[in-house]
Amino acid sequence: MDCQTSAAKASASPYDLLFQALALIPVFHYFLAAFFIFLIFLYNFFEIHFLHDFLTLFRGDHVTLTYNSRSVLCQSVLSRCQILHERYSVTPWLSSPHLQTAFLSFFGSAPPVTYRRHLFHATDGGTIALDWLTFFDVVEGPSRMIDSSAAIKGAKTPIVIVIPGLTSDSASAYVKHLAFKVARKGWNVVVSNHRGLGGVSLTSDCCYNAGWTEDVRKIIDHIHCEYPEAPLYAVGTSIGANILICDRFINRRPVQKIYDRVLTVGLQGYAQLHQSILSHLADWDSIEKSRSVRDFDNHATRILGKFETVDTYYRRSSSTNYVQNVSVPLLCINALDDPVCTSEAIPWDECRANENIILATTTHGGHLAFYEGITASSLWWVKAVREFFGVLSTTPFIKERQEMQGSTVPNPLQSSIDQGPYVNVMGDGMVAAMGNEPIDTLLEDISNEHMIQSKKDEDTVPERGRSVELTDKLYSEKDILQQAEQNAKDLIVPVQGRIDKLSRRSRQSIWLLAYIAIITTWPFVGSVLLSVLKRRFRK
Repeated sequence: MDCQTSAAKASASPYDLLFQALALIPVFHYFLAAFFIFLIFLYNFFEIHFLHDFLTLFRGDHVTLTYNSRSVLCQSVLSRCQILHERYSVTPWLSSPHLQTAFLSFFGSAPPVTYRRHLFHATDGGTIALDWLTFFDVVEGPSRMIDSSAAIKGAKTPIVIVIPGLTSDSASAYVKHLAFKVARKGWNVVVSNHRGLGGVSLTSDCCYNAGWTEDVRKIIDHIHCEYPEAPLYAVGTSIGANILICDRFINRRPVQKIYDRVLTVGLQGYAQLHQSILSHLADWDSIEKSRSVRDFDNHATRILGKFETVDTYYRRSSSTNYVQNVSVPLLCINALDDPVCTSEAIPWDECRANENIILATTTHGGHLAFYEGITASSLWWVKAVREFFGVLSTTPFIKERQEMQGSTVPNPLQSSIDQGPYVNVMGDGMVAAMGNEPIDTLLEDISNEHMIQSKKDEDTVPERGRSVELTDKLYSEKDILQQAEQNAKDLIVPVQGRIDKLSRRSRQSIWLLAYIAIITTWPFVGSVLLSVLKRRFRK
């Protein structure tokens, strides 16, 4: 009997034995295992980093600063920006870039803000809503003043111009956070809503896109004319970052396809608000059927912006092409786990080569979120921008630079952006600070309409033209030399950046060639070494 049992077991299939053993395990244990695997999947899918934060006692990570080590400007500013030298610690229960981004979009509570609206009418018939917020509006409420413009006209109080992101306006939570914090500092804030947003209808055939900067220039010119003694700053968010991410990197992971779809729905909602105009300018059926940002840009943005292809639109609107030409203090902030403005889109080498740029990157932060504190009541990047503004307004080096710029003669065609410093916050991430100098690229970007109007002004005011000519003759030799040195530096910096890239690629190529040489010659070299070793051992 025992022999028969042993023979039966020996002849039984090992898979049958395995299934019999698995059947002995309680079903409840299988549910626990499936639930555990599901949690692991969600943890990796949503890029949760709670365990890492827990093991590091929620101390956060240091902010990584990328800048030109030879830049006196960067060293002067960074030495006084304490926040950029500290750690950024994420809100513990939002330990994921996707949780942070979703919380900001759907649940983020913003400070109580009541704007004062002024409508700006562009020369092409377009209407732009300018929402103002002053220190008195924040502290004592809007009833404190009847007309906020009358309170700041002629004053020297700094003005911060905020440019919202794609499909965002002054009502967005992160815009309110920024406006509230800056106004509490005692400065005046004005949010320049994109055309067709902020509750204002499209009144012309022109729509905004990622490469459209004319409205920003006109708004800055307008505000500078209204308040000529007030220092101007500017903050741009999200759409100011590299537009290429919408096509190349936004779909690199499955979870990012959700963002692509959400952005597409937002753009379609914007189009629905102005269907009466857009339906006559583009293919409305294709706009409604768009399933991605690229589809929408191909059927709407490209046509409205008069670009040949959607790739042409992305290529010409990419901010990377202009980073090397920045000639004013610029701060860029980006989270490396940003699901929209991804780390691949950051122009690292260009930022490092330019002596006016400071790039601050954090390990975590999401898209425009950067929540901190157990209650998630504040945004880290807003605090960093506010401190950066304060440093720019008080740093002696910046004041000396402004005085040097002020000694030059203003060109009638020059945009008021040259009154810097200005700040442009890019990306979800990217936060940037900009001021401006009289450079040729600005003159080339000014529209023909602006040039014609300036020409008329020169003809109607001959006395001012003669005064400018007389002042031109008073240019000192020192100013000419300084301008020549600046022009030479503008030429050297991009060339140096290309040389650095080439040198790095050359080093990589040398190591690659060495590796190939070793692999290809090893059979011959190995046989020679083996014969030599055999002879030595024989002796």
